[in-house]
Amino acid sequence: MAKWTPKYEAPEPLEGPVVATVTGGTIIWFVLFLAQVPFYGWFADRDLDWWVWTCLAGAGLGLLGIWYVRKRDAAIRRAAEGEPRPGA
Repeated sequence: MAKWTPKYEAPEPLEGPVVATVTGGTIIWFVLFLAQVPFYGWFADRDLDWWVWTCLAGAGLGLLGIWYVRKRDAAIRRAAEGEPRPGA
C-alpha cells in the first residue's frame, strides 16, 4: 500500500465565480438544445436523437446546479460572517 500513499500534500481547491460558471454552462446547454430542435427529424432518422435530449438534460441539470451553488455560496457567506443557519 505504500506506493499509493501521496508524496505531496494536495493543493487548496480553486474558488472562482462558481455561480457564473454554472449559469454559463446551463445557458450553453439550453442554446444547443434550441439549435437542434428544428433538426429533430434529421437526428431521429439517423438514430441520433439522444443528442437533442442530452442537451435538454444538461440544461435541466444545470438549473439544479444553479440552485445548489447559490445555496452553497450563501452558506459559505453566512459561515464567514458567523450567522446561524436559517431554521436552526
